Amino acid sequence: MSSQIRVAILGATGAVGTELLELLESRNFPIADLKLLASSRSAGRTLPFQGEQLPVEAVSENSFKGIDLVLASAGGSTSKAWAAKIVEAGAVMIDNSSAFRMDSQVPLVIPEVNPDAAATHQGIIANPNCTTILMAVAVWPLHQVQPVERIVAATYQSASGAGFQAMEELKTQTQAILKGETPPTQSFPYPLAFNLFPHNSKLNEEGYCEEELKMVNETRKIFNAPQLRVTATCVRVPVLRAHSEAINLEFTEPLPAAKAREVLANAPGVRLVEDWQANYFPMPMDATGKDEVLVGRIRQDLSHPCGLELWLCGDQIRKGAALNAIQIAELLVERNLIQPAKAMAAY
Repeated sequence: MSSQIRVAILGATGAVGTELLELLESRNFPIADLKLLASSRSAGRTLPFQGEQLPVEAVSENSFKGIDLVLASAGGSTSKAWAAKIVEAGAVMIDNSSAFRMDSQVPLVIPEVNPDAAATHQGIIANPNCTTILMAVAVWPLHQVQPVERIVAATYQSASGAGFQAMEELKTQTQAILKGETPPTQSFPYPLAFNLFPHNSKLNEEGYCEEELKMVNETRKIFNAPQLRVTATCVRVPVLRAHSEAINLEFTEPLPAAKAREVLANAPGVRLVEDWQANYFPMPMDATGKDEVLVGRIRQDLSHPCGLELWLCGDQIRKGAALNAIQIAELLVERNLIQPAKAMAAY
């Protein structure tokens, strides 16, 4: 990558924002200039980058002038508020929120799955939901060998999915319960320590929560398979960081577990973790801080001849959010889909 890109991180002080900053440095992304943006509450803070302390600025209408790439991770309302200004300034926005994921004009991209979709962008590219990314990275390689007809997913989602404050709350709750005290609840409606509960996002009339519907709709869009049958049950569990998922796949024809294991062992973004004698398979503590989606416990579904079971763990903040966004940015540079000062069509 030779072009030097002028980058802004919108939501730089959040859990994903700080991870974006670390990844830009560790992956040697070609940066000409870096601007850190957040709300007025965070303005004046500094964050480390390449041996320096960079100031955090309050986002404003002038924040995006001279910027080529905006990595946005400040929530859907913030992304919607600034999207037009970002694109008008000639920048490309890679948005980590749900604001534009199902917009037909906005590509929803996982580089290991549908990299060519990035070329269709009109100034905005959406980063999928964390649970969708982790599942798709594992399922897509199998789908290329034997088409998947149905996906049944159960997720076990860590506190990190709700940000830094939720992670700290889990620690505080754990300490409180061990002391016999009432655990405080702010990030979640119920105590998460020593507990679990269905994902607390809004329910629709059929009883599916927003998180579950994201997995359904986003997977169909990314796979370009609008009729793909997908269902999910999402659960919040008392794990600090890294999500887990139990996936049941129904194929058009039987796919032997040995073949699936061979495919996944060679799939991009996947690491096969299986020790059957030790009963050792992917765990959140092993996935934390790792780039790959850890996949294991691949076995035949005893209830269906075309069924396959697998278990996966992935770092929600990393591959489930920040890393996928950086990989999209790298893809744009490698394919000359973003260039310094190149004006984009207004969204």
